[in-house]
Order: sequence, then structure tokens, then C-alpha cells
Amino acid sequence: MALTVHDVDRFEASRSRLEAIAYRLLGSASEAEDAVQETFLRWQAADVDRVEVPEAWLTKVLTNLCLNQLTSARARRETYVGQWLPEPLLAGDPMLGPADTAEQRESVSYAVLALLERLSPNERAVYVLREAFDYPHREIAAILGLTEAASQQILHRAKKHVAEGRARTEIDEAAARRIIDEFLAAATSGRTEPLVRLLTQDAVAIGDGGGKVPARARAFEGALAVATFLRGLFKPSKAKRDLVGGSPEVYATTANGEPAVVAVLDGRVIGVMCLEITPEGIAAFRNQVNPDKLDRATRRWAAADHGAPLLDAAF
Repeated sequence: MALTVHDVDRFEASRSRLEAIAYRLLGSASEAEDAVQETFLRWQAADVDRVEVPEAWLTKVLTNLCLNQLTSARARRETYVGQWLPEPLLAGDPMLGPADTAEQRESVSYAVLALLERLSPNERAVYVLREAFDYPHREIAAILGLTEAASQQILHRAKKHVAEGRARTEIDEAAARRIIDEFLAAATSGRTEPLVRLLTQDAVAIGDGGGKVPARARAFEGALAVATFLRGLFKPSKAKRDLVGGSPEVYATTANGEPAVVAVLDGRVIGVMCLEITPEGIAAFRNQVNPDKLDRATRRWAAADHGAPLLDAAF
């Protein structure tokens, strides 16, 4: 059945929200876009005149597509080369979705997206729909085919898992910039001690190269191990320049609402390092260097002015 212009407009009015939901569920911008496009195809094939509440219908279709994707993704990630991390979204990306409440901002943080990988697909869906988009349990139950009581219980479990994984700390843009300035000064000092002082004792550093870019298969754990790794990462060497094809520039920004360091080479984003901040110090560095997960970041970077780099020659 051919859609009218009005029918297409009704879908487009929901596109941004659908993409934001799908990204939180899948941790991948490209997969989120695919899920939204498939939802449009389902909308195109439906008798839309019989759909009383398009937003509810589209959300249900999208969520169930994402649940199917999550189930198959678990099998794929068992064979993924090295650590798996979400695809980062740079500041201002519309796929980040609503950010009016602390819960909404936290739900899209890089740290929480990584933690959501521990949840079952249903737990992840309930958490996202309730915490990020404020859906009532009655609607979540209808979307997932659950009872309201079951939805409430699932949310309780999901929030407990997420809370156990991190201590929430919100910081403003100015504070984020100061933290990154301090971090880069310590990382380029050539000494380990300044870095150790910035880290929590149980700090971790994780890299996702996806088998395309060298990245350690296991995380570095503990302040000293992480500091030693970071000192080496920011130490200039010909081998690193040869590996990436030059010497990248380094900028400070935010990704998924958290302080981030972005490495850019010839206009292409080649790395996004997200810093997880706690009252005790920097608790985690999550470094996305898989080029398959940086295309959107590169497009977003090219569309904005970022000023002068903090480092002109990172390597």
C-alpha cells in the first residue's frame, strides 16, 4: 500500500526519537539507522489508516526489531576480535536523544552503554524505555508482551546491575575540559606518577579495534598498569606514525555526554577515548579505534568547528 505524504510525515516526526531508542538498545549508530529504516518499511506495508497511535505502533515495531538484533548480536560478539565497545556519538549528535534529566543523560553515557551489554535484551529494553524516554510501565508491558508487574521487576533488576557497575557523577563542560587538560598534561609528561594521581586505584583502560586496528584483547586494570599504558600511548614514535599514516591532532570534546579525547588525522576521526569520571578520579578509559565505528563521528566532526587542537602531534 502506497503511503501518502501525510503518512510519511507522521513517520518522519518520530524518526529522531526512534533512532535515539535504537541507538541505546543496540549501542551502534549504523545498526540503529538500519533498524529505523526497517521500521519504515513495516510502516509502509501496514494499513496505517487503522493505526490509532502511530508513535506507540512504531515504538513497538522498532523495539522488537532491536530485541531480535540483540539476540543475534550476542552470538556475533562471542566471535568479535578483542573487546567490544559501543559506537561513540560526539557532542550535538541528534541520535543522543533527550538530555533533560539525569536519567536521560546517564542512559546514553558511554559507561552505561557498556554496562547495558551485561543485561538481557528485555532488561535493556525496559531500562531504556523507562529511564531514557519515560514510558509508563503500562506501555512498556504492551510493547514487550509483559505484565506491568513484570516490567517493574525487570526495571528494578536492570537498575541494580547498572548501579553496581558505576558511581554516577555529572560534570559540566568546563569541568570536563579541565579534566582533559590535566589528563593530557600528565599523559605527555613522560612520567607515570602524574597519571597515577589522576586515576582511581581500580581504574581500567579498554580498547576496541575490532581486529582492524591493534588493541589489547584484555583490559588494563589498576592505576599503575593503566598509567603505564597511557604514558606509552602518548609517547611519540615512528612506529605509531607509520601505523596510522601520520601524526594525528588531539582535541577535547564530549562523547555520549562524557569527557572525551578525539584523535583526528587529515579530517578523519581515528580514535575516540571516553573518560569515566568519579569523585575519586578517572575510573575508566574506553578507547574506540575500530574504523567501522567511527564513520559517523567523522561526519559529525567535519560539520562542526573545534578550534585549535590541544596536541598538534599526538604520536
